[in-house]
Amino acid sequence: MSEGNESGASNGREPAVEEKRLRAALSPAIDHRVRSARILNGRAIIVAEAGDLSEAKREELEAEITRLLAPLDGVEEVRIALTGERRRRRIIAVGSGKGGVGKSTLTANLAVALARLGRRVGVIDGDIYGPSQPKLLATEGTKPEVEDDKLVPLESPLGVQVLSMGHIVAPGKALAWRGPMAGKALGQLVEANWGDTELLLIDMPPGTGDVQLSMMADHKPDGVILISTPQDLALIDAARAGQLFEQGEVAIIGLVENMAGEIFGSGGVEKFAGALDIPFLGRIPLDAQTRESGDAGKPAAAGEGEAGEPFRAIGVKVARWLDTGKA
Repeated sequence: MSEGNESGASNGREPAVEEKRLRAALSPAIDHRVRSARILNGRAIIVAEAGDLSEAKREELEAEITRLLAPLDGVEEVRIALTGERRRRRIIAVGSGKGGVGKSTLTANLAVALARLGRRVGVIDGDIYGPSQPKLLATEGTKPEVEDDKLVPLESPLGVQVLSMGHIVAPGKALAWRGPMAGKALGQLVEANWGDTELLLIDMPPGTGDVQLSMMADHKPDGVILISTPQDLALIDAARAGQLFEQGEVAIIGLVENMAGEIFGSGGVEKFAGALDIPFLGRIPLDAQTRESGDAGKPAAAGEGEAGEPFRAIGVKVARWLDTGKA
């Protein structure tokens, strides 16, 4: 037996090289779960996270890892240890530096698109002063129950759970709250009884103020999607929002261009994303059908029409980011 094998390497390769070789043979979704990978005395030893999987899915994961690694040079046996620790609920913020660019519409449609991909999704309306999600997700006029001092999210008819101050405060009533109160309200929505929901999308308020700072301090998102219209002024505000999240060490998943077309132009956000080396997630045209479907509580992504296609395509990229860390 060679000294290299005794130290955990195979065929004289360094352990780090072997781990890279093993991971390269796995699919991105599986590699995202792997916590360690090494070869010892001809055995490929894999430790992977599977706390959120059913017994059947755990068996499928083990079988797939074995199938992919067994043919590799130097691998005589594959041994797999699956951890039982459940993944914590993921949080993605949808933000921009200003209002009126379509954060709420993107959030609702993205949630529906991800739900159609099999994700258990919840939506939090973080715009305490101007909530839109009750209308967009067809839950207007319904109040959430409280169990064990926690709010119970509402089930929308679109397969997405949702909570908003619009469900709690009387319709049309203006909230005159200072920043700390708004931040505390957002915290109560995040800490609600979300059950088996695996992903929360937070429709953030515009700007870079107290609510955003409270959010990052108390419930730091895993990532943020930034949305902007194509004009330079909107992009300046989006850049400001991006800097806030970067300072809080929140990953920027990518940029979305909304309201593209003759009125606002097209391509500005994609060019901006390229200059900053940030993924460009997609372009949403300025479309009357998108507005009308949102007003009716039937997001475009819920149907099969052309208006929903950009949202469904963005949903696929966000799902990929959740599984692999790359959009």
